Amino acid sequence: MTDRPTDSARKRARSADRVRTYLAEHGLADEIVTFEQSTKTAQMAADAMGCKLGQIVKSLVFVAGGTPVLALVAGDRQGDANAIATLAGATEAHFADADTVRAATGFAIGGVSPFDLPVGLMLLADDSLGRFDIVYPAAGTPSSMVRIRLTHLLELTGARVARISQ
Repeated sequence: MTDRPTDSARKRARSADRVRTYLAEHGLADEIVTFEQSTKTAQMAADAMGCKLGQIVKSLVFVAGGTPVLALVAGDRQGDANAIATLAGATEAHFADADTVRAATGFAIGGVSPFDLPVGLMLLADDSLGRFDIVYPAAGTPSSMVRIRLTHLLELTGARVARISQ
């Protein structure tokens, strides 16, 4: 019997390749860091990277008025659904379920990367990330991150900076 990768392993590999290709096109592929252990929570990511919790960029998908919104939030903060709803022109926002996250971003929860996203997806960036020059968003898998200057992250993603955390 041959060992064959599972569907989830194939999806993770495609997600990692997708981010690597995107970052290579922008001269940043060497900034991807992959770990043996999971980095799917902000604390796990900070521990693995050896950085401050706030430097971890959580990619949180909310649904505001029926529309997915990707919120890039500092690891030591919580996304503010009311602020996100207001910025999206909606009356309310809530966390997206796993299927909505995958449909909106092409990534699975725990590895949502802010790179190579579908056109038209609203991106918001937490203004508290401005405390840091270097930040670490996910690189498409629950065990990889990208070391990137905040200015580059904002430039590449086109995210609107606003107060979206508590």
